[in-house]
Amino acid sequence: MTPTGQRIVEAAEDLFYHRGITAVGVDLVAEHSGASKRTLYNQFGSKEHLVAAYLSARDARWRALTEAEVAACGDAVDAVTAPFVALQKWSRTSSRGCAFLNALAELPDPDDPARRIALEQKRWLRDLFARLAEEAGATAPGELATQLLLLHEGALATLPLGQEDLSAGTELARALTRASIPSA
Repeated sequence: MTPTGQRIVEAAEDLFYHRGITAVGVDLVAEHSGASKRTLYNQFGSKEHLVAAYLSARDARWRALTEAEVAACGDAVDAVTAPFVALQKWSRTSSRGCAFLNALAELPDPDDPARRIALEQKRWLRDLFARLAEEAGATAPGELATQLLLLHEGALATLPLGQEDLSAGTELARALTRASIPSA
C-alpha cells in the first residue's frame, strides 16, 4: 500500500470505528486523510473496499497481538486463554467494543467484502481456540472453543461496563479450560 493509501486507511479506521461505518462518507475520510476523493477512489475503488481495508488492517494487528500472547505462554492452559489476555490489552485503546461486531451489525449484505472479513475474523478466533484446546489436551476441544468464543464475544459486548468484566471473563475462561483438560 502506498503511503497515501496507508494515511487514508488510518483516517478511515479512526472515523469508521468511532462514528460508525454507515455514518461516515468518503468525503469525510478524504478530508481527514488529507487526500482528495479522487485519490481515495483510485486507491480503493469504493467505500466498501476501503472498509474492507480498514478491517483487514485491524484484523492483522489483532491477530499479531493474540499470537504474541499465545507464544509468550509457557503453559498450555494459559495459551488457550491467551486471547483473553490480548483482549485486555487491546481494549485499552478500543473504547467502542469490537470493530468486527460493529461492522457485522452495520453491514447486512452477505456479499459485502468487509462483512466477509469480519466473519472470517470470528472464525479464525474460534479455530484458534480449538487448535489451542486440542494442543492442551482438552477432552472436547471444539466444544471448549465454542464456549470460549461465546465468552470472548460476551466480554467484548460488555466492554463499556469496565475492565473488571474482562478480568472476570478471563478467570472464567481459565476455569472452563482447566475443567476441560484432564491433566490441568
